Amino acid sequence: MDCLFCKIVAGEIPSHKVYEDDFVYAFLDIYPCAEGHTIVLPKKHFEKFTDMSDDEAASLFASVNKVAKTVGKTLELEGMNIGINNGELAGQTVPHVHVHIIPRRAGDGEGNMHTIVELHPSTENIAELAEKLRNSF
Repeated sequence: MDCLFCKIVAGEIPSHKVYEDDFVYAFLDIYPCAEGHTIVLPKKHFEKFTDMSDDEAASLFASVNKVAKTVGKTLELEGMNIGINNGELAGQTVPHVHVHIIPRRAGDGEGNMHTIVELHPSTENIAELAEKLRNSF
């Protein structure tokens, strides 16, 4: 298994897990664009979103919806960007389907997904943040 995200799901690489169910695993991004930037991915390896069946895609997005609601409520957000980079040419850097949930706050530059800049907030409290989110489900 050479896939970075498969190794995270298997516990071979540590992560700051915030949610897990039968189909997905969600954790905080270690290079966040904003505090609470969360990655949600299917446990089963799919290189691209378009490789998934309709039922698999529905399962993924049902969990993304649940995680996004919890991230939004727990962090008291007024907005967030939710997105997928599908394929290397589209900016997908890890060849395993994953959905980004990027919290947005007033004064962060706001705007649509095309305006997101890498803000690189401190990850000093990432373990505490992951625990806070985990405990909110």
